[in-house]
Amino acid sequence: MMRRALVAATAAVALLVAAASPGAAADKFPDRTVKIVVPFAAGGGVDTLARLLAERMQGKLGVNVIVENRAGASGTVGGQSVQQSAPDGYTVLFSSNTHSMAKQVMAKAPYDPLTDFVSIARVGEAPLLTVMATKMPQKTLAEVAAAAKANPDQWTAGTPALGSPSHIATLEFMRITGAKLTITPYRGTAPALTDVAGGHIQLLTDAMVVLLPMARDGKVKGMAVTAAKRSALAPDIPTAAESGVPGLEVKSWYGVWGPLGIPADVVQTLNKAFQDATRELADSGRLKELGVDPVYESPAVFAKFMAADVARNAELLKSVNFQPQ
Repeated sequence: MMRRALVAATAAVALLVAAASPGAAADKFPDRTVKIVVPFAAGGGVDTLARLLAERMQGKLGVNVIVENRAGASGTVGGQSVQQSAPDGYTVLFSSNTHSMAKQVMAKAPYDPLTDFVSIARVGEAPLLTVMATKMPQKTLAEVAAAAKANPDQWTAGTPALGSPSHIATLEFMRITGAKLTITPYRGTAPALTDVAGGHIQLLTDAMVVLLPMARDGKVKGMAVTAAKRSALAPDIPTAAESGVPGLEVKSWYGVWGPLGIPADVVQTLNKAFQDATRELADSGRLKELGVDPVYESPAVFAKFMAADVARNAELLKSVNFQPQ
């Protein structure tokens, strides 16, 4: 009798251990809604791409995939909500390289992006577009630099967040040209763009997909793209080099992260789902319409890429004497 009881108890413990193991959890993943947190206001480039990916991932994962916007504090409000979520793969962060720079640009960053998150997937990259208020007379970036040198107090550049590709591109412009601009962070691209269109600030460099429609409508001036060659989306807009600032080549890239502790096979499942959705968007031509080039990387390759990118941008911040805020 005691032997049968011991066998039964041992079997029960084995079942509990199996149920609690990462493999058992991953076998069922996903069986409910997956939430993608975007740490910026709705309507920006990151938000647009996140929603396109979420739509295609639903069919691939067989569950609802929703996007939740949690803006504020240079993207760290949304980032912290993901960092503190359960490490089960059901809540992930989708952001640009803004996320990776939090520790370098914030005096009191709530986390270290390199060590406090799991890298899941990098899905794309894209050049940026610089736009200017229509009331400004300058026609090239070289003329903007000259004017900003002469009257620095008259030039303000917006950015959706400190540490964002927009911010990095503006600092790079200042480093190359020696111009001094006041950089003002906003809670996303849309409000910054509204202020450029209204003439309240002079410049904004950010995702082409968001800025280009207003440039085409003549509400802002499309000045240059931060790439080695012109974009097929706007072949009439020169490169930064053609606009008088050679060397200004900055890309935005988009990635997915989760809280530490997500089982490795859940990370792989998410990586594949994001890659498959990215490939579908690329094959349909939708990514090309957004000016985004697809990227397909393993979590390990993504983590290595991010570390190198952070180190490179940290050197830029140091070169312009940027002080964390």
